[in-house]
Amino acid sequence: MRVLLQRVTRARVTVGTVTVGEIGRGLLLFAGATHHDRPEDADFLAAKVANLRVFADDARQMNRSLLDLHRAGEQVAVMVVSQFTLYADARKGRRPSFVGAARPERAEPLVARLVTALRALGPAVADGSFGARMAVESVNDGPVTLWLDTADLRQAVPPTGGK
Repeated sequence: MRVLLQRVTRARVTVGTVTVGEIGRGLLLFAGATHHDRPEDADFLAAKVANLRVFADDARQMNRSLLDLHRAGEQVAVMVVSQFTLYADARKGRRPSFVGAARPERAEPLVARLVTALRALGPAVADGSFGARMAVESVNDGPVTLWLDTADLRQAVPPTGGK
């Protein structure tokens, strides 16, 4: 699975004229799945996202995670928006290919699993409307934007503790 993560001061998703999800301070996740992704990938990604230290501490260093803020009683949330275009391949020609993206019947349960896994960790979670034409509004904070891919993350050397 892939996620494009943005730290935001607010985000909103509308379908037509209906707001289907809205958050204040927190993380906006554009999430996509590929053919070989498994439910465990969604769980792994949820834990990674929730524990990433992308929020500033009192010294203005990125030393606090979404869970740190949530546990401290601060109002933070996550917005998850499905986005198959994260698997676009634009290496050839002028039209991107999306053959790397999982079909909707495979991708939708994986994105839903990501939402469920994030909710289980405690913070409020909003989401878009899978397969719908959505308008996404956000105010990127920082700006902080990170690319996460479970295929890359699982290959990383496990941390030896500390930072």
